[in-house]
Amino acid sequence: MQTLNEAISIIFSGGWIMIPLFLLGLVAFYVGARLLLFFMRGNHKKTSIETCEAWVKDSSKAKGTVGEIIRYSQDGVGSLSDIQSRFEEIRTAEIPRLQHNITFLQIMINTAPLLGLLGTVLGMLTTFYGIALGGSESTTSIVAGGIQVALITTQMGLCLAIPGYIFVYFLKQKVIDYESFLVRLESISLQHFRSQVN
Repeated sequence: MQTLNEAISIIFSGGWIMIPLFLLGLVAFYVGARLLLFFMRGNHKKTSIETCEAWVKDSSKAKGTVGEIIRYSQDGVGSLSDIQSRFEEIRTAEIPRLQHNITFLQIMINTAPLLGLLGTVLGMLTTFYGIALGGSESTTSIVAGGIQVALITTQMGLCLAIPGYIFVYFLKQKVIDYESFLVRLESISLQHFRSQVN
């Protein structure tokens, strides 16, 4: 409990700029967690072709989002173009939404070091103000407080941004994997339909 109180006091010693930085971190964490949850429960990780074929033949074996996609692409279709149009609908509904969320997350992460820089500038202004006052004991505390604000806000901005950039790259790769998975699933569904018709 004492460690938590110390961490909170250190964070808020960075001045008012720490409040938007903290809120930005919460929003970024929420959006990132939602995207990660989508990919985790989607059941479309690196899956073998044999498994995909088994899912297409019996959609009840497919769990999560994949099962919904397979059932939607098969229910009431009468031709190959019906399957293709349904997969196109799925891509149009899912991929732009995922990319929009990743773009929003990237904006949040790009903003973090800029807010940290703003805190640095505000801290340095306080420091220069303290220096301008002269060499009394009170000015020393003003200078030290300004430096503290400058360093803490910069540190917080970088602590949000550096792992955030890595996480965004990871999510972008997940979207690419998801797109390629949909293409593979569409191809297998078309082959399955042709075999049933013939």
